[in-house]
Amino acid sequence: MKGSTHLAIGCAVGAAAVGYHSFNVSNSLVYIAAAAISSLCPDLDGPSMLSSRISKASRTLYRSLITLAVLMTLLLIYLYAQYRIFHPELTAATLCAILPSLILKEGVIRNTLVSLVGAAVAGAGLLPGMTWLSGFGIFVMIAPWLKHRGMTHTIWALLIWYLLSQGMERQLGIDGIALTAAAGYASHLVADTLTSSGVKWLYPLSRITFKLPFRR
Repeated sequence: MKGSTHLAIGCAVGAAAVGYHSFNVSNSLVYIAAAAISSLCPDLDGPSMLSSRISKASRTLYRSLITLAVLMTLLLIYLYAQYRIFHPELTAATLCAILPSLILKEGVIRNTLVSLVGAAVAGAGLLPGMTWLSGFGIFVMIAPWLKHRGMTHTIWALLIWYLLSQGMERQLGIDGIALTAAAGYASHLVADTLTSSGVKWLYPLSRITFKLPFRR
């Protein structure tokens, strides 16, 4: 299934969470960002979400957004280290800026760049009370090197994602953000289950592929 489809579903999950929990503008952005990002992260493990080659303009845009993301990450670290100030909205915007790393072509360069983004996130999580962020960073570091539709497309990965998201919920103090992130992640697995390739939900305990019976 296309990355754009997964993203659209994730945004819909986030919008549903907004409708259920709060219409506060800042919280709404966090709900939608959490679900949208979570809906894309299972595919960190394999081929690019884009089938075509990335154009020169796209590469320029990608580098600009990654540079912006790095600067925003440094700003987040500075604000927290210097003033113990944590900005949920700025954090959500930073994660959205990092998303372009997901659309690079597959290969060592793509995997390395994504892992470096994960390392930066894990490093930011070394700040007091940010262990959950390190967990997300480690996930992003490891995922690109795993087999596509392998470990990241399992019930175990979903559980890990939910547990990490609980730390984020405690840090941000936003009710339901953990469940929203988990629902975004689950939406990706469910959507892939509806394709002909299916998903091995219980891998590596079982190699049974769950998919629609009328698909071949």
